[in-house]
Amino acid sequence: MAKALDEIATPAVLVDVDVVQGNITRMAEAARAAGVRLRPHAKTHKVPEVGRLQMKAGAVGLTLAKTSEAEVFAAAGFEDIFLGFPIVGRDKARRLLALAERIRLAVGVDSVEGARTLSDVFAEARRRLDVRLKVDSGLHRVGVLPEQAVGVARAVADLPGVRLTGVFTFAGHSYGETTPEGIAAVGHQEAGTLTAVADALRGAGLPVEEVSVGSTPTARHAMATRGVTECRPGVYVYNDASQVSLGVCRPEDCALTVLATVVSVPAADRAVLDAGSKTLSSDPLRPRAEGHGWIVGRRARVARLSEEHGVLTVEAGERFHVGERVRVLPNHACVVSNLLDRVYAVRGDRVEEEWKVAARGRVE
Repeated sequence: MAKALDEIATPAVLVDVDVVQGNITRMAEAARAAGVRLRPHAKTHKVPEVGRLQMKAGAVGLTLAKTSEAEVFAAAGFEDIFLGFPIVGRDKARRLLALAERIRLAVGVDSVEGARTLSDVFAEARRRLDVRLKVDSGLHRVGVLPEQAVGVARAVADLPGVRLTGVFTFAGHSYGETTPEGIAAVGHQEAGTLTAVADALRGAGLPVEEVSVGSTPTARHAMATRGVTECRPGVYVYNDASQVSLGVCRPEDCALTVLATVVSVPAADRAVLDAGSKTLSSDPLRPRAEGHGWIVGRRARVARLSEEHGVLTVEAGERFHVGERVRVLPNHACVVSNLLDRVYAVRGDRVEEEWKVAARGRVE
C-alpha cells in the first residue's frame, strides 16, 4: 500500500520503521550484554506488528497492563505475557483463568487482599496463577514498601491458587531527574532495592525466580546490576520529547511523530494545528513541564491544547503558513498510541503500511 505522505489525511500518527528497528536492536543488545531477559512493555505501542519485531530481536515475552490488553495480544499469537498492573477482582480473575489455558501468564500483585481475589478463582478451578510481588523502589505509587515485602510475600505464597515467582518494580521517579547522573543513580537504587528484597525473601525461604526492573530512562543502569534477571522498558521503542529532554536518547532516535496541518495563523507569534488533545498527549514534558510537543526541525512548541486545536508559540524569525504540514514530537508517546485506531509505518516520505493499534482503548 506504499503511498506518499501527502496522500493521507491529518492528523495522523507516523512511525518510522527504521528508527523503531534501531531502537529495538540497541535495547536487545544491551540486555544480552547484561545477561538479562528483555520483556518490553507493549503499552507504549499496543501494536502486534511492533511486538513481533521485539520478539524477533530476542525478547522473551511482553509486558502489558490490563487484562483486556493481554486478551488482544494472546489472540494475535503472543504466548508469554506478564501483566505489571495489580489485577483485582473475581471477574478479571475468571478472564485470567481463560487466558492461562492458552498462554504462559504471570500477574503483578501488591496486596494479600488483591492476590486473594485471583487465588480464589484459580483454586476453585484447581489451578495456580504465577504472580510477582510489586515493590516500591521510590516512585510511591503502587507496590509494597521494602521493609514490608517479606510479610506480604509470605502471606501471598500461602494462598492456594497462586504461585509466587518473583519480584518487580518500576522506577518512574527517574522522570523527575534533571541530569544523566541523577538518572543513573535512580537506576542503581532501583536495582539495589529490588535485589535486596529478593535476597530477604530467599532468606525467609520464599521462592524468587524473577527479579524484574523497568523504566526506559533507568533500564541500562538497572539491568547491569548483579541479581537482576529481567528488564521491562517500554517507551524506548518509540522514544519521545521527554526522553530527549532527559538525555536518554537523541531526537533522531524518536520514531513516533504526529503529522498535522496548520489550519490558522491568526497572529505573527501564533499558529494553530489540526491536532489537539484528541491526538496529542496532554502529559507534561519531563523533567520540566514545557508545552505539549515540539515541531520537528523548528523552534516552535505546542503551547496549548484544546480538543481539536494545537496552538503553537511561534519564535521570532519563524513563519508558518496555512496548509503547511508539520510533524509534532509528542511529550509522551504511550498516550498518543491510545488515541488513534491506526498508525502509519513510514520510511522517509513514503507510507509502507497501516498498523492497527489493536489494544487501543483496552482499559479494563
